[in-house]
Amino acid sequence: MLLMAHRFFVLAINGAVTDDFTTVYSALRRFVEGIPVYNEVYHFVDPHYLYNPGATLLLAPLGYITHFTLARWMFIAVNLLAIVLAFGLLTRLSGWALRSMVWPIAIALAMLTETVQNTLIFSNINGILLLMLAIFLWCVVHKKSWLGGLVIGLAILIKPMFLPLLFLPLVKKQWGSLILGILTPVIFNAVAWFLVPGASEYVTRTMPYLGETRDFANSSLPGLAIYFGMPTWMEITWFLIFGAMVGLAVLALLRFRNTEPYFWAATTTGVLLTGVFFLSSLGQMYYSMMIFPMIFTLLGSRSVFHNWVAWVAAYFFLSPDTFPSQRLPDVARWMEFFSATIGWGLLIVVTFVSALIWFIGDIRAKGTPSSPITTDPTHDHLERTA
Repeated sequence: MLLMAHRFFVLAINGAVTDDFTTVYSALRRFVEGIPVYNEVYHFVDPHYLYNPGATLLLAPLGYITHFTLARWMFIAVNLLAIVLAFGLLTRLSGWALRSMVWPIAIALAMLTETVQNTLIFSNINGILLLMLAIFLWCVVHKKSWLGGLVIGLAILIKPMFLPLLFLPLVKKQWGSLILGILTPVIFNAVAWFLVPGASEYVTRTMPYLGETRDFANSSLPGLAIYFGMPTWMEITWFLIFGAMVGLAVLALLRFRNTEPYFWAATTTGVLLTGVFFLSSLGQMYYSMMIFPMIFTLLGSRSVFHNWVAWVAAYFFLSPDTFPSQRLPDVARWMEFFSATIGWGLLIVVTFVSALIWFIGDIRAKGTPSSPITTDPTHDHLERTA
């Protein structure tokens, strides 16, 4: 409780130079007042409003709170509460009771990470998205198809980076989840096109900007490549190598989707999202919050995080440590920008190697190999509960 109080009343309330909330709130106020929403000058470095019209419509109620400070404090508090609730749900999914020490210890450790601290300090929406991700995973494991589809659809609406997670209901044949996951953002954007002032400018102005790779505060592989002037052929080579490792890891993990449903869902989610952070045009360190469900598999019988190398990776993408140096100022600056890049890349490698070892070991243990995409409903069961 003391850590949470400090993060809220001291760090988050005081804020920082980086401020995600003001940009979002200002855009929502423009929506409420009937002013074109996408009217920013994108060649400035300041944070920009990048949400699509459908997400603007979804978040619009926040714009009706006319008192800026009240709106900001409420937003931070809701995100903090969402993180706590998400950890409670992940604790249960991992097979532990809420009365155990797992939940409070996990929350305390999370409060020490860069991703939680900066989500609250920058007043970002990551906490709510983590809760939505946890609910989606619960729905996948417990076969609550329609609820899962609605939740992941709303998450995709806010952050399209969640789109690859539709792979989970696809291979589990949870068609309701798959359909709603696609239709929800489509319907919201279709309605918002007629309600959000200047919605067409999202296509003509914002989307071209989103397609660019920026060379500042960008921890993705393309961001690293443009920062250091990496040759195009080298960037493409690394992209293909890491993309292949993500894809092969996902395929190898399919073997466990029925026998170890939470391990499979959380680990597949983790490697897919890490791939998005690492390979897309923009990756920021506090996105790493979405890897928490994968870390919770530590509490089970099988986990990437039973390997010490995964914890080295976690240090780089979760630690708030800085590396100031008067002798090596360039290295200090590189570590500030690219420590998450190191961590994400290393996690992809260790997940790929672990999944391959498990896949081969499982085949040898069972004798005859079977296709990883063959469904055997007789093995479909839920994980233990405490």
